[in-house]
Amino acid sequence: MIKAYLGVDVGSVSTNLVILDANNQVIAGTYLRTNGKPIVVVQEGLHQIGQEISKDIEICGVGATGSARYLTSLIIGADIVKNEITAHAMAASTVIDDVKTIIEIGGQDSKIIIMRDGVVTDFAMNTVCAAGTGSFLDQQANRLCIPIEHFGDYALRAKTPVRIAGRCAVFAESDMIHKQQLGYNTEDIIAGLCEALVRNYMNNVGKGKDIKPPVIFQGGVAANQGLVRAFNKYLGVEVIVPEAYGIMGAIGAAMLARRASKKKGKTKFKGFNIQEIEFKTTSFECKGCSNACEVVQFFENEELAARWGDRCGRWELH
Repeated sequence: MIKAYLGVDVGSVSTNLVILDANNQVIAGTYLRTNGKPIVVVQEGLHQIGQEISKDIEICGVGATGSARYLTSLIIGADIVKNEITAHAMAASTVIDDVKTIIEIGGQDSKIIIMRDGVVTDFAMNTVCAAGTGSFLDQQANRLCIPIEHFGDYALRAKTPVRIAGRCAVFAESDMIHKQQLGYNTEDIIAGLCEALVRNYMNNVGKGKDIKPPVIFQGGVAANQGLVRAFNKYLGVEVIVPEAYGIMGAIGAAMLARRASKKKGKTKFKGFNIQEIEFKTTSFECKGCSNACEVVQFFENEELAARWGDRCGRWELH
């Protein structure tokens, strides 16, 4: 049997699953749209990736990361649950040993990770403004009737990028519309938007950070070559986009699972065919004190399996 490790990264926009071998080589991977249904998509993704691999692969450890990592861990039976900072840093270190700066832009948030000698020394996240995220780019591509996959190609064809106000998503969109009304061509507007998003990122997420090369750019938005060029121009260095840029979080989770499995010696993995299991969540507001915590309940086949969300631990399952 071939020992392998599964990493699952469930975010607001995408759900990524990766299986690594003992040498951190990708055996299989899949990218799915979360579409607001993390439970269903994780079930589908597991079934799909399970069909791709051979029968002689044994999953020895499972890791979960992403904004829905706790929910995901209960669905799949994860052995370790880690935040995105740890997972992305872990994966980036396999691409470049001495990576010093990690730029990660996802669907709903963006982050910067500063590393020195293989250790995270500083980081910052932006979960407030949408102007520097993949969701905003999706919206603008849709408004311009351009497939998001071709958005970066338009930016690369620009001759003179237009100055777009990128401090806020609302202002950026209104400024783009204004520039269109003035007659600027689409390529220059898109290139200007890419540069505005980079300025927004650097002035918010990257503000005050000691950014040094090598710089890695990962996350689904790294597919946009217009943004890559804009980062190169702003930073004055060539940012590196890993081959597996879109699934780096899942790769990091799988690597962490391998480390955890060595300590535990066994896995809680429920298997690839969990579509038959019925998972559902409910919530209620606790009236026990003035905190008014919203408690989430997780059910597996009608049986209460977990609760979370309370601050005092009153509703924890023991």
